[in-house]
Amino acid sequence: MIEKIRIVKQRYDEVSDLIIQPEVISDQKRYIQLSKEYKDLGKVVKKGNEYISLLNSIDEAKEIIADGSDPEMVEMAKAEMEEAQEKIPAIEDEIKFLLIPREPEDSKNAVVELRAGTGGDEASIFAGDLFRMYSKYCESKGWNVSIVDFSEGTNGGFKEIQFEVNGEDVYGTLKFEAGVHRVQRVPQTETQGRVHTSAATCMVFPEAEEFDVEINPKDVRIDFFCSSGPGGQSVNTTYSAVRLTHIPTGLVAQCQDQKSQHKNKEKAFKVLRSRLYDIELAKRQEEDALKRGSMVSSGDRSAKIRTYNYAQGRVTDHRIGLSLYDLPNILNGDIQRIIDELMMAENTSKLKQLGDGF
Repeated sequence: MIEKIRIVKQRYDEVSDLIIQPEVISDQKRYIQLSKEYKDLGKVVKKGNEYISLLNSIDEAKEIIADGSDPEMVEMAKAEMEEAQEKIPAIEDEIKFLLIPREPEDSKNAVVELRAGTGGDEASIFAGDLFRMYSKYCESKGWNVSIVDFSEGTNGGFKEIQFEVNGEDVYGTLKFEAGVHRVQRVPQTETQGRVHTSAATCMVFPEAEEFDVEINPKDVRIDFFCSSGPGGQSVNTTYSAVRLTHIPTGLVAQCQDQKSQHKNKEKAFKVLRSRLYDIELAKRQEEDALKRGSMVSSGDRSAKIRTYNYAQGRVTDHRIGLSLYDLPNILNGDIQRIIDELMMAENTSKLKQLGDGF
């Protein structure tokens, strides 16, 4: 462990020197990569210093106990040594998890897309519930949510809604939410009190920078149209909404959230880049998952991942078999406990693959 900390500290010092070099600062892609690496290495160095400090305390305590000339000092040293030894296993585990290589996309912002699935109007209402849940969660994290595009359901909620989330390590956190979410409840429109099962799909894309994906302008058809609001009413009579069609792949991205055509076009291009980037990422995740046998981020976007059961007040994540009987708070944005468990399962899986290297 000490040797690993020493190697990380050495790289940390190297990166610290590199990010102030003019040639690195002028290369935006490299500067961003090195800045992220510096930040991640800094967490390991900080925890490593705590670990070394504990080991030093144990060594000092052993010397005092071995000397034995001052009984009072010996008792104090024994207490300090015992306290330090109790802390060692937990801090070793923290360092192990910090040393797991991070996915390069994890620190990126994200584009999230919710789509109503089976269940008609009830599925749209549920998609709206999920949007509220994620909005509340992002607010609790201090992240900024910005709607890109939406289509409202006839009885509330959304047939689909797309939004950007900006903040720290957004994609690395929200990627665990990708998949099919099911709800089991009596719909508002049900007159005989029967429980229905409806579904909504959540897609999470890492927000691609311009240097991540290059789009040839000749490959994109741009259409402008009037923004529409609730009930299909025209919000304005100017053609401010933008739809982009990537001809080689057939991917479509549109934005009507901003009043400015230029801003809508900028947002739509950001989404299109992210979709193209995500196609390559999904292929890689699937390959990695097959190698790792991971049950958490398998790259399968059609997998049923979670059920929200109203009658039992229960939320179950099927990937890790976790059930929490706290549905109202979870739908109010309290999903950190679920995400923490999923992260732990994923990291444990990675640690097993790394094997004796730790």
